[in-house]
Amino acid sequence: MTTMTETSARFREFKMPDVGEGLTEAEILKWFVQPGDTVTDGQVVCEVETAKAAVELPIPFDGVVHELRFPEGTTVDVGQVIIAIDVAPGSGEAPAPAAAPAQEPVEAPEAEAEPKGRTPVLVGYGVAESSTKRRPRKGTAAAPEAAAVAAAVQAELNGHGVPAPAPVAPVPAGAPAGGRPLAKPPVRKLAKDLGIDLATVVPTGKDGIITREDVHAAAAPAAAEAPAAVASPVAPEAPAAAVPAAVPDSARETRIPVKGVRKAIAQAMVGSAFTAPHVTEFVTVDVTRTMKLVAELKEDKDMAGVRVNPLLIIAKALLVAIKRNPEVNAAWDEANQEIVQKHYVNLGIAAATPRGLIVPNIKDAHDKTLPQLAEALGELVTTARDGKTSPAAMAGGTVTITNVGVFGVDTGTPILNPGESAILAVGAIKLQPWVHKGKVKPRQVTTLALSFDHRLVDGELGSKVLADVAAILEQPKRLITWA
Repeated sequence: MTTMTETSARFREFKMPDVGEGLTEAEILKWFVQPGDTVTDGQVVCEVETAKAAVELPIPFDGVVHELRFPEGTTVDVGQVIIAIDVAPGSGEAPAPAAAPAQEPVEAPEAEAEPKGRTPVLVGYGVAESSTKRRPRKGTAAAPEAAAVAAAVQAELNGHGVPAPAPVAPVPAGAPAGGRPLAKPPVRKLAKDLGIDLATVVPTGKDGIITREDVHAAAAPAAAEAPAAVASPVAPEAPAAAVPAAVPDSARETRIPVKGVRKAIAQAMVGSAFTAPHVTEFVTVDVTRTMKLVAELKEDKDMAGVRVNPLLIIAKALLVAIKRNPEVNAAWDEANQEIVQKHYVNLGIAAATPRGLIVPNIKDAHDKTLPQLAEALGELVTTARDGKTSPAAMAGGTVTITNVGVFGVDTGTPILNPGESAILAVGAIKLQPWVHKGKVKPRQVTTLALSFDHRLVDGELGSKVLADVAAILEQPKRLITWA
């Protein structure tokens, strides 16, 4: 889809692109520019959240921002114009743009309906019609304090906010008066990652441009003054915990809009649970030898620089089990009434992030050596927890692992990721009494659960896959003899 049109020789419009595979809409989380700002080709102008991830959108040409068509917090259909750029600002007086998004009526006369008939999906699942309606906006743009509070609450609901709205910092002497701080896209990204407002940074670069060193210099005192205020990005409960901060103590309920990743999760899980007939089988296994192997691999020079943990061996065990039972690595094609056998394994890893559950996958995991698999797992988890997973990284999965053991849970009955036929849940590894060589001894034990789509995976096949994974974890040397 073309995202750029030329309305005249002077003005160009940039449309909301399809930043994923088949996504139909995205919510504008934050504008990084305002009317009158100068932009250059490749400069990030806004951040949007789709059903899969948050994505920064760069503008594909130079010019001056003429108009922002939608305010922050608006869900926009793919193909709609979101920003207009004056590409020839010196060629006479430009026509007045439409009212700025922030200057809205005190009270909207009626609720604005969401676009119907198209709903975002999580990973390769069908779309469904939605009847969700947007609430009418209330308030006045002339009250900066109220606007700041509202923006903070919305940011918290989106999972990006800080606990409370901060007072506006004074503009440094080196910053352009009334304009956007000058910085290149990589520097803006660095400032965003470090939580630094570029408006508070004193530029030292040529022509008042903020450099990476300026951002690091601003980050150093901020980190020293408020170390306790920085929330860990890996805590999945962070957004939910932050919301009540803006709610009075007397409130008995908090309503959180269902959108973005949470909306996609709900639709995908409901669709999967009520489309694919699930069967879940369980097995409890002694993984003492696997834990010893993990300890040995941590000291192995060939594994230096990568993270070695039980999940790595479990992932390798599942890949070997799939190689021995390839029929499990398939998908059900309802439209064509076919079973699609996959001759590759894109291994999904369920990850709890501040935005919710996502399932990025390791492409062609079956071809990777153990060090390569360890490196891929480390990158996948880090990227997911930092909220930087791309939509492409969550597409095309064939089988998934969910590690509920990290929460101290023994096991569960996982729901299939849409488009896949099996998902393995791994429980907590605990020291338990176990009969070993005829004697009761303390051994490290875990429980595995395998859910599979009974339309294409019979009980025998599902049992063989689960039994093979358990056998490998009990005797890790089977990774060599079976592989």
